[in-house]
Amino acid sequence: MRKRLSGVLVAMAATAVGATFALNAVPTAGQAPAAYRAPRGQDGHPDLNGIWQALNTANYDLEAHVARPAMALRPGPYGPLPAAPVLALGAVGAVPGGLGIVDGGEIPYKPEMLAKKKENQEKWLERDPEIKCYLPGIPRATYMPFPFQIFHSSKAIFFAYEYAGAVRNIYLKDPGPAPVDSWMGQAVGRWEGETLVIDSTGFNDQSWFDRAGNFHSDKLHVVERFTRTAPDHLLYEATIEDPDVFTRPWKISMPLYRRVERNAQLMEFKCVEFVEELMYGQWRKNPLPR
Repeated sequence: MRKRLSGVLVAMAATAVGATFALNAVPTAGQAPAAYRAPRGQDGHPDLNGIWQALNTANYDLEAHVARPAMALRPGPYGPLPAAPVLALGAVGAVPGGLGIVDGGEIPYKPEMLAKKKENQEKWLERDPEIKCYLPGIPRATYMPFPFQIFHSSKAIFFAYEYAGAVRNIYLKDPGPAPVDSWMGQAVGRWEGETLVIDSTGFNDQSWFDRAGNFHSDKLHVVERFTRTAPDHLLYEATIEDPDVFTRPWKISMPLYRRVERNAQLMEFKCVEFVEELMYGQWRKNPLPR
């Protein structure tokens, strides 16, 4: 009986050790398995074709944050309280907690720009471009709670986003400075080994990075890196530079996941018609009943 028990204990110990090694062999988020080599596309580079999506809370707030009510505040007897429109939303208007995606944890604002960010956060319901269905900008388009699709051939790379029907054509030859500033900027791509690098400039100053009021000026410069790290994973990194708003360049990073449903496809979310009443209803000749 003692020998049989000893054998069981040895087997259990071996199983535990094996499980430990198996867990240690699994790469953490953003860490590529050393032996992985992505399948090649028509141009000989890693094939990035597919529908991808982020699974995080970055669209609420890039920085680490606890769960909280949406930030639209009014003064109260014991300090700021959520404003009435936010209170009416209840849990639907709440922000889930998140670990953050900013390398180093904190966005390096200039002091006066940090004050503007905090003001944006307090007036989120009035100012966030997402509420009015404006184009999301870069890098926000990547981590909104909507999938996007990469079309990759030997001659072109094209991004299509479900949110607001946004699109990006990635130039593979630099056309020179952007002719006008725009929400999505002008993107020029190149390959560095296994990584697609996209250098984007020519932004306007209207988009935000998230619902927490993080913003930029028209001097924004974003360098994105897409690296295939597993059959259904991309490592996404973006370095953000804006000398008018930040004291130095800073970086975000996250994994992106391939949508693997048999019928995976982008649906239509052209939200302009959903906000017409919000933006223009006050000018109706016959206002809708409240």
